[in-house]
Amino acid sequence: MSSSTQSQSHRLFLALWCGVLIGLCGLCIASSLLEPIAAAGFPQSTDGSSQAASAKPEVDTRDSSIPLESRVNLVPIRVVVRDSQGRAVTNLRKEDFQIFEDRKPQDISHFAIETPTSAAENFVKPDIAPENAGAEKSGDSFVAPSRFVALLFDDVHVALADLVRTRLAATKFVDTALTPTDRVAVFTISGQSQTDFTIDRDKLHAAILGLVPRPVGAGVSTGTGQCPPVDYYQADLIQNKHDTQALAVATQDALACAFQGDPQQRTEAQQLAVTTAFQVYEAGEVETESSFRRLEEVLRRISALPGQRSIVLLSPGFIYPNREYDLSQIVDRANRANVFINTLDARGLYTPDMGDIGTPDQGDPMALAPRLMYRSMAAAANSEVLNALADGTGGLAFRNNNDLTNGLSTIAAAPAVSYLVAFVPRNLKYDGRFHSLKITLATKQKVSIQARRGFYAPKHSISVADAAKQDIEDALFSQEVQHGLPVQLHTQYYKVDSTNAKLAVMTHVDIGHLRFERAGDRNQNNLTIVTALFDRDGNIVTGIEKNIEMRLLDGTLQRLSRSGLTVKTSFDVKPGDYIVRLVVRDSNAAQLSAENGVVQIPY
Repeated sequence: MSSSTQSQSHRLFLALWCGVLIGLCGLCIASSLLEPIAAAGFPQSTDGSSQAASAKPEVDTRDSSIPLESRVNLVPIRVVVRDSQGRAVTNLRKEDFQIFEDRKPQDISHFAIETPTSAAENFVKPDIAPENAGAEKSGDSFVAPSRFVALLFDDVHVALADLVRTRLAATKFVDTALTPTDRVAVFTISGQSQTDFTIDRDKLHAAILGLVPRPVGAGVSTGTGQCPPVDYYQADLIQNKHDTQALAVATQDALACAFQGDPQQRTEAQQLAVTTAFQVYEAGEVETESSFRRLEEVLRRISALPGQRSIVLLSPGFIYPNREYDLSQIVDRANRANVFINTLDARGLYTPDMGDIGTPDQGDPMALAPRLMYRSMAAAANSEVLNALADGTGGLAFRNNNDLTNGLSTIAAAPAVSYLVAFVPRNLKYDGRFHSLKITLATKQKVSIQARRGFYAPKHSISVADAAKQDIEDALFSQEVQHGLPVQLHTQYYKVDSTNAKLAVMTHVDIGHLRFERAGDRNQNNLTIVTALFDRDGNIVTGIEKNIEMRLLDGTLQRLSRSGLTVKTSFDVKPGDYIVRLVVRDSNAAQLSAENGVVQIPY
């Protein structure tokens, strides 16, 4: 991802919480931008006299500019259950699932069923309100995206022949597997030949066609064409594990390729072997660090998108000596963001080679057997990162198979049904420790279960306010419809001119079904209303958070219980297609509702 794309995404995300357009909350639907509070029947004092001084206002509206931060509270687990034929099991209920944290059973506090089309079906079209009078009605061609797939190509570790095969597989996937609700991005470890999330097949094809192997450092980590032929795996054995046999093999190779096998030069040969191992190891470190950094960047990018999200890493794999913590942080970040990481081994059905005929080994022929042993061990070690990423996030790993086209379609396709279950850990200590997870079925069906394997505890406790922020953020960057509160979403727009429009999002809350707390002569409850706009590719455009503090007198509460409370959030926008995401949460019962809308403003 380019720095400009990162910066743009960062600015757009911050715009949500900075209140780009601050609107005053009205208390009944009307066509004007601002509404007198008297319209809702609230007492007024026009002269600032004793009534205003002696009585607190019944409603205060605040706009929050505090960014939401990701914290652990509710632990979400996306689960895919497959039968013995590999088909997704579609008829499971909450009661069928069991969650074990560190082998101890946990109570499921949240359960939802998701299909590839369910998110798209949860969108409402704009109302044609009086504010729209005379405006051209938009068409029905726009279908909101509900699934995002990031194809992350490892163009650093891959051989050209393997990259060509993955390019062909990706081209076939783009041509045949995309639906109107899909958005696909092409990212690379090197940061070259990329395109952000789109449904435009021409852009995707151009990015895929531009893929070539690209080194990220000046060194060589493969050992190819070097004297002695030490690769990253053998260099790690020499540098970190002080493996005397690995050093002896490298020394023998150095003696053969640099000193014509002269035994009198063994000391110099060993020094050359040590120096080469250090240089190869440093080159490998640069590549591994770049790979983990790009994974984190792609995770941050896809985590800010609404809907079902997955990353497909197309790579031959790589080793990551002394970077186990970095890998665990990536898995943890993906789990917290509820992002699958699927992996495809670009080598296909892999066997250690005997060396490149065009570039003969520079080592001692007598050391060929131990060199092949190290290559075999390196091949297995390279696969570990692919397996760890997929297993750790509940994703799929495609390996040891040359049908890359079918493999990519299999792991990138959305399952027919997935289940979102969640729980609140009991007696959780804030120590950053890893906790294992196991999902089982209460039924005795023979199935395979795809789910995350664990989570990391936070290092600090969280306040009630932080927990509320996390609830809202999780709901905002999802497309799941929730009905914890009686809320309705209405939208209306009008064209200002050919290039500008105003969009109003009306949030209607049935006050009669909220729980108020009594404090003196007042009935208290607070609402947080977050309204965000996303473009047709799922990128956040802007948004506003409103905090409604209600201290209602009995008569006002009685009137609003009949009429409801309506809050207007207004945006200045350009013509185009927008996804509206509305999240409402109350403070007393900690109940939350989330709704989706689609607005098409014609050019």
